[in-house]
Amino acid sequence: MTTARIYVGTYAKYNNGSIQGAWIDLTDYSDSEGFYQACAELHKDEDDPEFMFQDFEGFHKSLYDESGNIDAIYDYIDACDEGRNQDVIDAGLDCGIPLDKIEDAFYGQFNSDQELAHDWIDGTGMLADVPDSIARYFDYESFTRDLMYDFSESNGYYFTNNY
Repeated sequence: MTTARIYVGTYAKYNNGSIQGAWIDLTDYSDSEGFYQACAELHKDEDDPEFMFQDFEGFHKSLYDESGNIDAIYDYIDACDEGRNQDVIDAGLDCGIPLDKIEDAFYGQFNSDQELAHDWIDGTGMLADVPDSIARYFDYESFTRDLMYDFSESNGYYFTNNY
């Protein structure tokens, strides 16, 4: 995992034509409270700094917010640190699945929608009792198209929409 970092400036500095600030590594702090204390120390030249997060790296783009959302980023870091696959987490977030639902929604990794459909059919035994002489007429293309209403995909990772 790339280190989760945020470039922290303030709205007052920005509104006065400055992007003065610094990159802060979120993993240097155990939670958002420690992070915000570091931000306050960085901008102690202001009485009541309103922090502006001007850039980010090392976490999913859906978690970036110019004004906050730091707790969600720590949840993401924790999920990745727990040994969960960061690529699966990122793909789930790409599909709009809430972080706490990604594990439940993850179905598998496939090279195509049709490969997913074949796996689903095999897993459910849908055609198990159908004689081969009849099963060969099954319209996999149409079934795949319909099945995809129940799934989302990003980078070959598939998630059920019924989480």
